[in-house]
Amino acid sequence: MSTLAAVPMDNLHLLPAVGLEELNAEAALQTRVDRKYVVPTAVARHLLATFRHEARILEMDGARSFAYDSVYFDTAALDSYLLAAHGRRRRYKIRTRTYVDSGISFLEVKTEGAREATVKERIPYRLADRDRLTEEGLDYVRETLAAAVGTVPAGTLAPVLETRYHRTTLLLPGCGSRATIDTGVTWQRPAHRSWVLTDAIILETKSGSTAGPLDRHLWAHGIRPSRISKFATGMAALRADLPANRWHRTLRRSLNLQPAA
Repeated sequence: MSTLAAVPMDNLHLLPAVGLEELNAEAALQTRVDRKYVVPTAVARHLLATFRHEARILEMDGARSFAYDSVYFDTAALDSYLLAAHGRRRRYKIRTRTYVDSGISFLEVKTEGAREATVKERIPYRLADRDRLTEEGLDYVRETLAAAVGTVPAGTLAPVLETRYHRTTLLLPGCGSRATIDTGVTWQRPAHRSWVLTDAIILETKSGSTAGPLDRHLWAHGIRPSRISKFATGMAALRADLPANRWHRTLRRSLNLQPAA
């Protein structure tokens, strides 16, 4: 079970809670603009503690931090990765996402829509199938991609990367946006060792076309968005043979990876 000790903000317990149903009603944001930041833990603790905009924290069954597990799928030629690496507009990601604490899984297809907006579509998925695509799952992926980007992967889709982390979610009432704080981010390729991001968190804001109040707070303190994708940047970090120019700055300056225990 997740613990508050994993979260880099000392006063989370002071924030009023929001339930999942209300959070989704106010800021579902399946179509949204994501802005991601890799922030040193000590800096994140200070900036989140001094954020003065009204915020509420997702709470379920008394917990405020939750374990996530995602398995990403790609072809043998890494078509999905290469579309991201070369900045193609019709790019996509295919993954299962498991909410570890509840044991609930989804199969998700994320595509880039107009003006870099991210569109996420998903269906419930069996926990036992989280690391493979069933026939039904593959049909869903193909239908979704055909409708969203007009193409489907030519090769067999297989797991290429797994990510694990603890997530805290904030709702920012009045502006329809939310933010997530991910700690203990870990990457692992199939049959390889795990690597964990040390001394930093990944903070992500999710809003409409305009920046939200948390973005402006970060910018005012010199924190700018990072070019990072848990899938693509993770692949680039763990495989030196892949083209990684889009994430070179992030890999060189922000990602301090150590072998996971």
